[in-house]
Amino acid sequence: MTGGGAVPEVGVVDGHVHFWDPGRFDYPWLRSAGLLNRAFLPEHLRQQGPDGQQVVFVQADCLPEQGQAEAAWVAGLREAGAPIAAAVVQVPLEQGERIEGRLAELAGTALVGGVRRLLQDEGPGFALGEGFLAGTELLAGAGLPLDLCIRRHLLAEVTELVRRRPGLFFVLDHLGKPEVSPGAFRSWAEDLQRLAAAPNVACKLSGLATEAVPERRTAAHLVPFLRHAIDVFGPRRCMFGSDWPVLTTAMSYQQWFDVVSEAISDLTAQERADVLAGTARAVYRIETDGRSAAGSG
Repeated sequence: MTGGGAVPEVGVVDGHVHFWDPGRFDYPWLRSAGLLNRAFLPEHLRQQGPDGQQVVFVQADCLPEQGQAEAAWVAGLREAGAPIAAAVVQVPLEQGERIEGRLAELAGTALVGGVRRLLQDEGPGFALGEGFLAGTELLAGAGLPLDLCIRRHLLAEVTELVRRRPGLFFVLDHLGKPEVSPGAFRSWAEDLQRLAAAPNVACKLSGLATEAVPERRTAAHLVPFLRHAIDVFGPRRCMFGSDWPVLTTAMSYQQWFDVVSEAISDLTAQERADVLAGTARAVYRIETDGRSAAGSG
């Protein structure tokens, strides 16, 4: 990393990175986000992340009607040289059949590796509602995975969603955003294990530092959560993600990379390679040249 540790020989695919520009799109959540309420672009990440890494861009929750424009903007960033290997784009899946054409278009777009519709602030039952279930059925037909960004209390609900859609692959963002505390570990761990029992879901080792209070943003507190995810999903269904630039409110890129590196330190070389790059490449269909294989036939 720039000013930090060396890049592993296997390379790094950061499975969860955001870029945003409030001067271009409207992100309502940024208005109360303090220091995050400014542009974060590929040139800013280059100052912190591993030299030569590839990244998966994940939609940054701009207004839903701007989702297609955001995807086009990210495609432009890649054409301009940003190391974006794939993009997880915004789609309002709850609209059901109305988004069928959009999904067909995305399935044939080289940039697009997956879809996300934020669930974390929706009420109970949203992910199992008629419209959302119809949207996920169409998404399964399009062959694109669905990122699940939820809070801890929704783990059981999305476990049922995953069970109902065995033909759709899911990716759990941020370990389900658990409370990082000894008292909260057991119930979260049990719920995560139930989710991991389904073969059609992977887990991002991301977003944990910002769920922890400052005194628990240490490897001693964070590694047990990461290790449990690795144990129940297995390395081939876990991927490194930074959640940059949200991460910067809690710690540096290098610090988070070091925490994940400690969590995988006793794995085999192949297993470490899976977590750091291989899983993201497989899930988001990233070819060895760093471009998504979506639409390549």
